Amino acid sequence: MHAKPAATPKGGGILRQPTSVWATAFAAVVAFMGIGLVDPILPAIAKNLDASPSQVSLLFTSYFLITAVAMLVTGWVSSRIGGKRTLLIGLAVVVAFAALAGTSGTVGQLVGFRAGWGFGNALFVATALAVIVGAASGGAGGDPGGAGGRPPSRGERGAGGDPGGAGGRPPSRGERGAGGDPGGAGGRPPSKGERGAESAIILYEAALGIGISLGPLAGALLGDMNWRFPFFGTAALMAVGFLLITTLLRPTPRPAEKTRLSAPIRALAHGGLSTTAFTALFYNYAFFTVLAFTPFVLGMSAHGIGLVFFGWGVMVALASVFGAPVLQRRVGTVRVMYLALALLIVFQLGLAFLGHGGIIACTVLSGIPIGLNNTAFTEAAMEVSDSPRPVASAGYNFVRWMGGALAPYIATKLAEEVDASLPYLVGAACCAVAIGILVVRRRHLEPLERVDIDHAFQDAPAAA
Repeated sequence: MHAKPAATPKGGGILRQPTSVWATAFAAVVAFMGIGLVDPILPAIAKNLDASPSQVSLLFTSYFLITAVAMLVTGWVSSRIGGKRTLLIGLAVVVAFAALAGTSGTVGQLVGFRAGWGFGNALFVATALAVIVGAASGGAGGDPGGAGGRPPSRGERGAGGDPGGAGGRPPSRGERGAGGDPGGAGGRPPSKGERGAESAIILYEAALGIGISLGPLAGALLGDMNWRFPFFGTAALMAVGFLLITTLLRPTPRPAEKTRLSAPIRALAHGGLSTTAFTALFYNYAFFTVLAFTPFVLGMSAHGIGLVFFGWGVMVALASVFGAPVLQRRVGTVRVMYLALALLIVFQLGLAFLGHGGIIACTVLSGIPIGLNNTAFTEAAMEVSDSPRPVASAGYNFVRWMGGALAPYIATKLAEEVDASLPYLVGAACCAVAIGILVVRRRHLEPLERVDIDHAFQDAPAAA
């Protein structure tokens, strides 16, 4: 029998979580800070290391390429050594390579160290969501493993707290609530445990949004003194996260079944997961065109770029945590994707054709559709597949981070060789392709309707 999580105040809710959840969430904030940390200092790095914008953009490409590929082995690792150890190894790798990045003498060295950083980040990020959900308020003893080692799905978190289907096997489609079952056993509203897990997922998205918003601000403040300082600062904060998780997170049990290396690729054979993943690939191309290329277009100081992307990150956080859940309850998850992709097309066109003030406004406002999509796509990937959650997440992230790997280099190269507006036009086209994939393969996302029913139940008054 697993140890119960630390006591939390009654009533659940996003702020009522065990200390282990907060420790993991803090480390997640710092991990996500690493994504936008280099944004304000990209021009300074290019100047100090005598590199072109496309060469400096490889800081993003190497980071996300290694992150994407490493996603394929994270489940294999965590299923053998447990979630806590996987988190700590990932954090240790990030600390080492972030510190090494600060010592770089050439852009090639910096790109290589960012690749190592990406590997550590993959180990941490891929495991953090499962650990947060497993240790969340109302979770079953902090066990992050449902059937097959994943956090239990809504249908599994049913009556009696049984984390699996009949006989302990992974639940069938009917048991998971397909066909109109709104999540709980027998069509009941979600239990406190289910709402606790939902709050934990929102907390994870909040960590992502806060990290993405603080990353550029920290990069600007530290980078204004020296472009190397943001890397050392990240290493120090990640070391704090390492200590917090070491002391506050209880050891997580190893799942009964070990994940095979081929499992994430096999999971992509599922129509719903592959639809979500490849739609997200094109969306992420547009997302990282904004994040990685726009600093060169703004023509501002590190402080100026940092403040613009801080505003952008705040929009991401607000839309992720507050906007997306409301819209999902009102119009459904897939329609939120349509809406957000269409808005991102508008802002990409604005970045392509407007003047300097318009570019600043469109950059900040583009955080709204990006935040909406981050939540919608994350939840879709978690819920649409019959595979264990960590396996489905690994397959999904492998595909979608390829968009983050390709966009920075291609965008800056297009601007150098053709015109500065072309990267945004390509980004808008990628959003249009993403919408097309959703339209053509809409039937594969029908299971998400039960997710939307769950959201509706959470809006309903609880029974006395």
